[in-house]
Amino acid sequence: MGKLTDLKVRNAKPGIHGDGGGLYLRVKPSGARSWVLRVQHMGRREDVGLGGYPVITLGAARDKALELRRVAKEGESARDARDRKRVAVPTFKEAMIAAHAEYSKGWSKKNAAAFKSSLEQHVVPKIGNRRVDHIGSDDVITALAAIWTEKPALAVKLRVRIMQVLSYAKAKKWRTDTIPAKDVSDGLAKRPKGGNFAAVPFKDVPAFISDQLGKEDTAGRLALLFTILTAARSGEVRSAQWDHIDEEGREWTRPGELMKGGVKHTVTLNDAALAVLERAKALSGGKGLIFHGMKPGTPLSDMTLSKVLRTAGRSETVHGFRSSFRDWAAERMPTIPAMVPEMALAHAVGSKTEQAYLRSDLRDMRRSLMDAWGRFSAPSLSLGGADNVIEIARTG
Repeated sequence: MGKLTDLKVRNAKPGIHGDGGGLYLRVKPSGARSWVLRVQHMGRREDVGLGGYPVITLGAARDKALELRRVAKEGESARDARDRKRVAVPTFKEAMIAAHAEYSKGWSKKNAAAFKSSLEQHVVPKIGNRRVDHIGSDDVITALAAIWTEKPALAVKLRVRIMQVLSYAKAKKWRTDTIPAKDVSDGLAKRPKGGNFAAVPFKDVPAFISDQLGKEDTAGRLALLFTILTAARSGEVRSAQWDHIDEEGREWTRPGELMKGGVKHTVTLNDAALAVLERAKALSGGKGLIFHGMKPGTPLSDMTLSKVLRTAGRSETVHGFRSSFRDWAAERMPTIPAMVPEMALAHAVGSKTEQAYLRSDLRDMRRSLMDAWGRFSAPSLSLGGADNVIEIARTG
């Protein structure tokens, strides 16, 4: 039985008045009254406010104190437990939006957009409405299962992004459970070893392009052809704008925010790539985005390019065409220095010391290489026909 009564609480003078069991009534000189519970947590005293009187009656304060004493006895912070009661726990979608708003302050626009759009497309439809403190490994498995083997690279990124949202939720005290990690991988199908993207053999590329050129021009089909002919990443192509293109100079300059490494990169355009752009003008009007989505002004989805491949009966990935280009360069252009195709792919080359001294982007050599790639892969669009032999003068 406590020491206080309702009458004593109402008439208590300024000071601290104990009820027992660590529960105290604190009365200020102004007459304001509030409840405080004192417990031990990790060897230190923890004062936990329970609210003001008369909103919190003596009986309600005792009930709260009893509940939090049990929490403290189990080794948890009574203050944290109280805060969870006060905070409305959001859904996964709401937590994702909050996490994105905070994390994106330190991210590039491209990374911030990828984080949000990928979760909205693949994860939110499956677990977006579940409370974030109820998300367990089984929910994460449900969200990832459909793309775990079909799109392994994206699935890995999504798993990391889901964990980022859950970690943010834990930091905000919206959840207390540990973040599921190993359990997720254990609950998903085993994938083939090796992280390479499935690629169309480079010898099959000309036939594939020829087949696509004989079909109706669609934004997705033309975007895929342009991706192949420039050896670019599909995201860079889907975000490409007409004002990035210098047709007279035969170049496509991609700003840093579109690049994986965040550094501006110029692609030399061969005859075939320029021919594809000419076809794209009929669809986009030559302004804004080169390859529009379903609605004018909106970019294509990553699925659109993949669908063109699937419709053609191919099981490889769009990204794999970069490997097709690299294999072709290695086998058919053995006299070309290895760093030239690597630069064409916008890869960093050499050690940090070598990069510091290499001031040239080897654009002339890259132009010769990309022109040869165009003649090989799309001879019908190339003025020089299917000629794979190029002459590059050695320097020094």
